[in-house]
Order: sequence, then structure tokens, then C-alpha cells
Amino acid sequence: MITAEEFSDGKFDLPEGGRWHELVAGEIQQLDPPDPIHGTVVLNLTKALAEFLDTANQEAAIAPQAAYACYELGLVVRRDPDTVLCPAVSVFVGGDAFAEMDKEVSESRPGMVIEVASSNLRRAGMADRVIEWHGWGVKNVWVVNPEDRSVHVADRGSLIRVATSTDTVSGDPVLPGLNIPVEDLFVEPAWWTSPPRPDSDPDGS
Repeated sequence: MITAEEFSDGKFDLPEGGRWHELVAGEIQQLDPPDPIHGTVVLNLTKALAEFLDTANQEAAIAPQAAYACYELGLVVRRDPDTVLCPAVSVFVGGDAFAEMDKEVSESRPGMVIEVASSNLRRAGMADRVIEWHGWGVKNVWVVNPEDRSVHVADRGSLIRVATSTDTVSGDPVLPGLNIPVEDLFVEPAWWTSPPRPDSDPDGS
């Protein structure tokens, strides 16, 4: 068994620099590497959150209300033995702006966690992960399921809501005003699918 600190210190020595690895009850576990649709979802989430948070932070009257997102940050949800989970996205609200950005592992609790259930193994353990997040005190959990293009929204203390491709998913109560059409999460960027532009003629014609 190792601690969260030992996991953090040795993470880069693991395969793929420690990406897709977590610590569960003191033992290192490896998740399935994400497939292309996982990357598409995270890319679209990154863009949507960046646009929303930039506007929301500029309009906030009180600086401590500033919010920011971290990606694949290790979160220490249990001690003795230690468990460190690494969700796709963690959203922090309040406190020092961007305080968690440069960390590998943190004990700070985000207001919102977004998971991407992009493989059978990830989907199989997702119910337990949601329970873990709620037990740790995370208010809002999204589980994006690329298999049926849905988002399961789990607010702490409430029933899970399922948003399908025709719905819009809301960031309430953690990020009021955030509304993302579910179908937008699965749209491949144009530069991924557009054919390459032909090389220009050397003489400029």
C-alpha cells in the first residue's frame, strides 16, 4: 500500500507518465485508455466551460466567487488507506483563483465533477464513483456516456436525471447559468474532419 503523496511522487514513472492511473485503497489501478470520442467530449467540455467561466468570472462582483476547471486532477477522497480518483474535469468555485491548477494531487473539494464513461470498464464502476463523490461532499456530478450520447446528472441528495441528445444539461446549482446542449458534447471539431487543404502552387497561382 502507498499513500497519495507517494502516488503523486511516482506517477511519472508509471506507463504513459501515470495518465489513466488511480490509487484505490492504497493500490495503484490502471483505467482503460480513452478512445477518440472520450477526447472529443473533453475537448468540447473544455471549450464550453472556458467560454462560460470567462464571462461568469468577469461579471462576478466578488472575487472569491471565481470558478475554474482542472483536467485529470487527482483528488484524495479517502485516507488510511488512501484513494485518489482522477475525473476528466473538476470545477472549483471560490478560494484562491487557479490554486489547484499546477498540482498532481489535491485534497481540495471541487463543487462539480464530470466523468466520461467511455469504455465498458469505466461504465461498470461509475455508480460506485458517483457514490464516492457524493460521500466526499461533491455537490454535482455529471457522467457523460458516449455509448448512448447521454449525460447523467447526479446532484447530491437528489435523484439522478438523464439528459439525452435532444436535451440541454445545466450546471445548477454549482454553476448557475451554464447550459450545454448534450449533442454539442459529441460534435467532432471541424479541423478533425475537414479534408486537408491542397498545397499552393510554388509560383503562387
